[in-house]
Amino acid sequence: MANLSLRGVEKFFTNFKAVQDLNLDVEDGEFFALLGPSGCGKTTTMRMIAGLQLPSAGKIMINGRDVTDIEPARRNVAMVFQDYALYPHMTLTENVGYPLKVRGVGKAERDDRVRAIAKHLQLENFLDRRPGQLSGGQQQRAAVGRAVAYPADVFLFDEPLSNLDAQLRFEARAFLKRLQREIGMTIIYVTHDQVEAMAMADRMVVMNKGVAQQVGKPMDVYRRPANTFVARFIGSPPMNLLPATVTSLAGVPALDLGGGQVLDGSGIVGSDDVQAGQKLLLGVRPEHIEICDSPVTGKSLSGKLRLVEVLGAETLVSVEIEGTLIIVRLNSDEPGHLSDVVHVRPKADRCLLYGADGNVVSGS
Repeated sequence: MANLSLRGVEKFFTNFKAVQDLNLDVEDGEFFALLGPSGCGKTTTMRMIAGLQLPSAGKIMINGRDVTDIEPARRNVAMVFQDYALYPHMTLTENVGYPLKVRGVGKAERDDRVRAIAKHLQLENFLDRRPGQLSGGQQQRAAVGRAVAYPADVFLFDEPLSNLDAQLRFEARAFLKRLQREIGMTIIYVTHDQVEAMAMADRMVVMNKGVAQQVGKPMDVYRRPANTFVARFIGSPPMNLLPATVTSLAGVPALDLGGGQVLDGSGIVGSDDVQAGQKLLLGVRPEHIEICDSPVTGKSLSGKLRLVEVLGAETLVSVEIEGTLIIVRLNSDEPGHLSDVVHVRPKADRCLLYGADGNVVSGS
């Protein structure tokens, strides 16, 4: 396997900047996700790594070798497409063995390799079937099998689970992660599904409008989003963001959320960059808010109950505070009876503050 580096990679289409100044390092044997909404540049990035598109600027290196201008066949990368791209007239054996055939591997050796892969993928009983005779999950595994048939340095996955139903996606995530660990593959995985990225990736980059917003381990990105885009994109429900103004309460920093509601900011406002009178956004995850029986001066906020959603093991409570709707996540045995006015208490050590530019300025 191999490591991968992108240095100042950009891609322009006439006046449209699809990818801008992208710098990434993917380690040998790492599962790395490119995550973001449609049109963010993640698939364009993957296609440049594969050599299917040439960058407008920058360098792409695999194991220290500059492959920026090298044709796809000489990059030693394998790709699994969103629609799997299996040949409909070929059996599973022929599909999986095709990369070996075009490289001149003999039939006996090719068939042995295909059988070993099929057993690993639990497809050994379907080797004579064509793609139309396989289920969606089996087609997905067949596409992976074809990709790993010939050892590649880097494996590229372009939203390979998007065509599967919820149960199959759950099973496929576990299968892909297990396979990656067993083989030690270096994987670049493109997805718009944050659950997939959080569940499978060792590290990920969150992209928006062609720009890398944050790179890191999934839980690090979840716990401390670098800006409000990441805060809103990562998490379901996303992070709550409430407008606040920096002030003071009994001589300590505080956050004025309007309507006479002021939070003690001593455990939140900790940066020299935060000044009195500054307008910020207070960020807190739904699970880091408690519901109080009664208001607590400087510690809680009061709002109007708007919606209660019971979702099995958890309950989501929507509360409107000074014109901003926030969501509180509770265990389903917690809520009990909720009145029209709800008192909520954000956990100070889990709160973040975002500045006017959208970037995080303070907090845990």
